[in-house]
Amino acid sequence: MSKFFARLSIKSKLFAIAITSSLFSMLLALLILVTINISDVKRKAQDDLLAVAGLIANRSIAAVMFDDANLAKENLASLANLPDLRSACVYDKQGGLFTALDKPTAACPDSLQGLRTHFDQLSLYVYQPMLVDDEIIGAVYLCSDLSTAFWRELKFVGVVLLVLFVALFITFLLTAPLLNRVAKPIAQLAHTAQKVSRGHDYSLRAEKHSSDEMGILVDAFNDMLDTVETQNKALVSVKNNYQALYDNNPTMVFNLDMDGQIISVNRFGARQLGLGVEELQGCSIFNFAHPEDIGNCNQFLQICRNHPEQVHKLESRIVCRNGNTIWVRETARLVKDENNLPHLLLVCEDITETRRLSEKIAYQASHDELTGLVNRRQFDIHIQNLVLQAQTDDSSHVLCYLDLDQFKIVNDTCGHLAGDELLRQLGEVLRQQVRKMDILARLGGDEFGILMSYCSLEQAVVTGEKLRNAICDVQFAWESRSFSIGVSIGVAPINRSSGNAVDVLKEADAACYAAKEKGRNRVHVFSPDDEELTLRQGEMQWVEKIRLGIEQNRFQLFGQLIVPLTHNHEALHFETLIRYRDDQGKIIPPGAFLPAAERYNMAPPLDRWVIATLFEYLATTPDLLRRLEMCSVNLSGLSLSDQSMLSFIGEQFQKWRIPTEKICFEVTETAAISNLSYARQFMESLRGKGCSFSLDDFGSGLSSFAYLKNLPVDYLKIDGLFVKDILEDRVDLTMVKSINEVAHVMGKKTIAEFVENKSIFDLLQTLGVNYAQGYGIAKPVPLREL
Repeated sequence: MSKFFARLSIKSKLFAIAITSSLFSMLLALLILVTINISDVKRKAQDDLLAVAGLIANRSIAAVMFDDANLAKENLASLANLPDLRSACVYDKQGGLFTALDKPTAACPDSLQGLRTHFDQLSLYVYQPMLVDDEIIGAVYLCSDLSTAFWRELKFVGVVLLVLFVALFITFLLTAPLLNRVAKPIAQLAHTAQKVSRGHDYSLRAEKHSSDEMGILVDAFNDMLDTVETQNKALVSVKNNYQALYDNNPTMVFNLDMDGQIISVNRFGARQLGLGVEELQGCSIFNFAHPEDIGNCNQFLQICRNHPEQVHKLESRIVCRNGNTIWVRETARLVKDENNLPHLLLVCEDITETRRLSEKIAYQASHDELTGLVNRRQFDIHIQNLVLQAQTDDSSHVLCYLDLDQFKIVNDTCGHLAGDELLRQLGEVLRQQVRKMDILARLGGDEFGILMSYCSLEQAVVTGEKLRNAICDVQFAWESRSFSIGVSIGVAPINRSSGNAVDVLKEADAACYAAKEKGRNRVHVFSPDDEELTLRQGEMQWVEKIRLGIEQNRFQLFGQLIVPLTHNHEALHFETLIRYRDDQGKIIPPGAFLPAAERYNMAPPLDRWVIATLFEYLATTPDLLRRLEMCSVNLSGLSLSDQSMLSFIGEQFQKWRIPTEKICFEVTETAAISNLSYARQFMESLRGKGCSFSLDDFGSGLSSFAYLKNLPVDYLKIDGLFVKDILEDRVDLTMVKSINEVAHVMGKKTIAEFVENKSIFDLLQTLGVNYAQGYGIAKPVPLREL
C-alpha cells in the first residue's frame, strides 16, 4: 500500500488524503452516532420496560398473594397493545410460572431461576421482583423485541449518513480547485526539475505562482539552478580546458593496468605514436618499446608496483608506427581510481631533441669543432685511463705529441681560413695513418696528439716516421699558392713507472720541443737524462711557480737607475725590474723564469702584477713619486698582443692616480716588429694619454732602422751587446754611434745599456748618448732602497 501511495502524484496524494480523511471522519462520526443511538434506544427501552414491569408487579401482588391467576392475567392483558412486547410472565413465590400473556412470539420460562434483566441480541429481558415488606413474593418477567426501534434508528442514521455524503461531495467539489492550485505548482516544479535532470539544461526556470511557502521553494529552486548553471558552466569550462590540456599536452599520458595494458591515452600521445586513441586502448605499452629497452621497461614497471608511494623516472626509446624512434623521459607512479583499483599513470616527455643536443654537446665537449678529432680535455682523460691501465696490468703504451712546422707561414700568408682548411686536411691524413684503436686528438693551434695503446717505443717511432712522411707529402694549395708542411714529433712512453696524465703530456711536449730545437721535421723520443728535455722540463716547472708567485706575492720589484750623460740633475729615472723570492727567501733573477713565462703564456699575468704593484707603491710613497722624473716598465711581446692589457693599464692609472707622463713602457724590438700594426696601435693609445715608450735591445734585429720610423717611441735602448765592447771593437762603436745619430735625427732619445765602467760612460758622453744604465752606474736594488 505504501509503495502504491509513493507512486502517486502530489495531486493524487492530496485528493487521496482529502477523500480518505473525509471518509474516515464520516465513518467515525457514523460509528459514534450509531453507538450513541443504540445505547440510547437500549437505555430508553430498558427504562420503559422496567417501568411497565414495576407497574404490573405492583398490580399483581394481591393476585399472587391470593392466588388469583385470572386477576394477574387481566393485569397482563393491559400490555397486549404494546407492539414490541414478545412475552409477559408472572411467577409466584415458589418461582413457578403463575400466569402469562398469550403471545405467539415467545414462551415464558417455566422457572424463575436464573432470570435477570439483560439484552440478548435484539431482545430485552426485564426481571422485576414483587416485594412486600422487603420480601419477594413473586416476580414479573417481560421480553421486548428491539429490532423495530433499532431499524428506526438505523433509518435515521442512514438519513444522517446521506446528508454527510452530500455535504462531503459538495465539500470535495469546492475544495478540488483549491487542491489543484496547490498541486499544480508542485507538479510544474517537479516537471521542470525532471526536464533539468534529463536534459541537463540548467537554463530552465520554474514558474512562480504565489508568494507562500511554494513561492519560496520555487525561488530557492531557481536560485539553486542559477548556482548550478554557473558552477556547471565553470565545470564545463574547466572540463573542456582540462580535456584540451590533457589531449594537447605536449607529453604522452598513458593510463595503464598493472600488466602494462593501455586503458587510456591522450590525443597527443596517440598522434606521437601514429595511431588513434581507440586503437591504442587495450594494447600493451611494450608493443612500442625499443627491443633493447624492453627489459628495462619491465623492470621499471616492477619497481613502480613494488614502491607505489614513490615517483619513478626512466629514459627509454619508443618505436612509433612509422618506424621512427624517439627518446622519452618516463615518469610513472601507482595511483588508484574511484573504485580503489590500482593502475599506473605514465607520462612520457619527448626528449629526442634534448638527447640529440646532449649527445652533440657531449661530442663537442670531447671533440675539436674544426677537425672532428678528440679535443685536449678528452685526450687528457684517455691519457689518465692508459696510465691507470699500465699500472694495473704492467702494459706499455705511447703518447706522441705533434707540432706542425711552417704552419704560421700559411696562416700569415693566406689567412686563418687557409690555416683551418690545412688543419682539417692534416687531421684526415693523420686519421688514415693510425690504427683504429689509437686515439687521435687536436690539442690546440697546430698541435696534435696520438695515444697508441699496447704499443712499444720502437713501433711508435716507426709510426711517427710514417706520419712525418705522410705530412711532408701533403702539398697544400690555396688560391695560386702551394705549401709544404713539416712536423716535429715528440714520443713519450706510458708504463708502470709513468706519472699522471700531466707528467706524461709534459714529457711528450718536451720531446717535441727537443725535436724542434734539433732542426724540426723529426721524431724525438723522451729520455729522462736528455739535457735539452731537462731544460724544457725546468721551464715547465716554473709555470706553476709563476702562478703561485702571482697569487702569493712571491715576486719583488727592483729598480735600476738610469742617469743622464749630457747634464746632471736630481730627478729620479729608473727601470723597474722583477725578481722571485723562493721558500727560503732567496732572490732568483728573471733569467730563470722569464723564458718559461714567455713560452707558456704567463708573461701577460706577470706584467699585470708588475704594473699593479708598481702603481700601488708609487701612489703610497708620495716622496718617491714627487722626485720621480721617469719610471720604465717592461712589457712582453705577449702583452702587446693581449687586447685586454690597454683597458687594464687605464684602470690602474685611474685607480692609483699616477701621472701618466712619469711612466715609460719598454718593449723589445723583436716583440714590436713581430706584430707591428697592433704594437703601433697599442703605443699610440698610451702615448695619447701622456705615457712614453722605449724600444729595448735596439739593433739586435736585422731591419731595425726600417721599422723604427713606423714605431711611435720616445727612447731607444741601444743593445748592451754593442755597448759593452765599444772600447775595443770599432764595429760596435760605429753601431752605437750610428744608432745614436739616427735616433737624434728622428727626435728620439737614446739610452745605453751595460755601462760597466767610467771609460764606457765617458765615451758615450762624447758620442752624445742621452742616458746610461748599467752595473758601472748602479746595480738593481729593491724599490724602497732607491
